[in-house]
Amino acid sequence: MIGLGPMGQAMTRALLTAGHPVTVWNRTAGRADGVVADGATLAATPGEAVEASDLVILSLTDYRAMYDILDGATASLAGRTLVNLSSDTPDRSREAAAWAAGHDAAFLTGGVMVPAPMVGTAAAYVYYSGRGHVMESHLAALTSLGTPKHLGEDPGLAQMMYQAQLAVFLTTLSGLMHATAMLGTAGMRAGEALPELLSAADSIGDILRAGEESPGTALDAGEHPGDLSTVTMMGATSDHIVETSTSLGLDLALPLAVQVHYRRAIENGHGSDNWTRIIDSIRGPMTA
Repeated sequence: MIGLGPMGQAMTRALLTAGHPVTVWNRTAGRADGVVADGATLAATPGEAVEASDLVILSLTDYRAMYDILDGATASLAGRTLVNLSSDTPDRSREAAAWAAGHDAAFLTGGVMVPAPMVGTAAAYVYYSGRGHVMESHLAALTSLGTPKHLGEDPGLAQMMYQAQLAVFLTTLSGLMHATAMLGTAGMRAGEALPELLSAADSIGDILRAGEESPGTALDAGEHPGDLSTVTMMGATSDHIVETSTSLGLDLALPLAVQVHYRRAIENGHGSDNWTRIIDSIRGPMTA
């Protein structure tokens, strides 16, 4: 295990709990004290850590850090599997896979979809992409971190799914804070507002799944039947949110971003379509 931030420490402990011997390295060696006390072995150098196992898991700030750390240990990479669970872009994941192959190492991209305290629990899952047989050959160790979900051989795909999941997560968090700020201007404390807002957030999945078929099925077919929530209706709501936020002196970045999706769809003659039509301008904002 290379990288001992909160996630790297949690993964190390999950591996140890599952009975796997773990050698660790971190730029700040003191961060290893806790996991060493739990049974991990501290390597003096990245090369020593790599040579300790056929499986090398990285949990770093970004992919650049992998090169910085392993550039001096490339002679030891041949025949080993690198599993990079750091966050970066899909293109950088693909570049890293090519770099690893150039040193005769197998490579998997991964995205851990739970916070550090949940690593190794029944709720934990990790997306992987890269050669399927590579994941299968290390399945026991990887499963100890969370349920492995293999998306395909494109090394960038797991990173894409990770970013897509976080796009939903981060925009939801911003939406919750914007809504809390709105209610705060009316004297409602966050402790009162958030339980109501979180109930609304929890219901979104149920609402989207309530139809006779998955909304994804209609999207794949290019169908946007405007039986219920039309672009015009949702666009009017987005206008009201912008107006209210403006009158309250709140930051407009989020509501304006939402508003523009609906305005583009209306301008392109899709006001009577289902709100899902906004995906057109998201896919191609300069041409929609």
